[in-house]
Amino acid sequence: MARDVFLVHGLWMPGMLMSPLAARIARAGFRSHVFDYAGRDRTLEVHAERLLRFIDERAHIGPVHLVAHSMGGRVVLEALRRAPELPVASVLLLGTPVNGCFAGRRLARHGWGRWMLGASEQVWREHSAPTWNRAAPLGVIAGSRPVGLARALGRLTGTNDGVAMLEETALQGMSARLVMPVGHSEMLISARVARQVVAFLTDGKFHADVS
Repeated sequence: MARDVFLVHGLWMPGMLMSPLAARIARAGFRSHVFDYAGRDRTLEVHAERLLRFIDERAHIGPVHLVAHSMGGRVVLEALRRAPELPVASVLLLGTPVNGCFAGRRLARHGWGRWMLGASEQVWREHSAPTWNRAAPLGVIAGSRPVGLARALGRLTGTNDGVAMLEETALQGMSARLVMPVGHSEMLISARVARQVVAFLTDGKFHADVS
């Protein structure tokens, strides 16, 4: 079974914030590698190329798992688009707005918001998510607790995690999507989320009995 797991954080977050999840994954017998990048300082394409080099330098023989939070999921999808030959065991996106992000676009309306987003502004624009057509399973965990920085700019409609709305997390071809009662950043420290991450890495599906 593939054992290398690459974790990719979101915007404004240092890689160290992935440490609790990485440690839980490692205790399940996987080799965890955290990819650290400066989210607002470079374009999505630059981050994707760096991620591919990072994987190439550290992966053992065989397919790899990719687990990404928020904007990190967009980095992962762009990297896989650029490297269709990369062997992948599974991909898991946590709170990733793959269809653009209303909260991000709302932030970009302000000059200070555009400064905060930097080169990442393109990520949040409305667009259609790519279709997942690899044989490897792709799972999505979305949050339903509306606690996140974006709420400071106004209310988000429908089910949301305080940053990403539920409909923004869906892409055609995904294997499964699990909605959990967690906020956007809370996903990274939640033991319940970590158990579902391990379940998906192990079996390619979420488990009803590990929440």
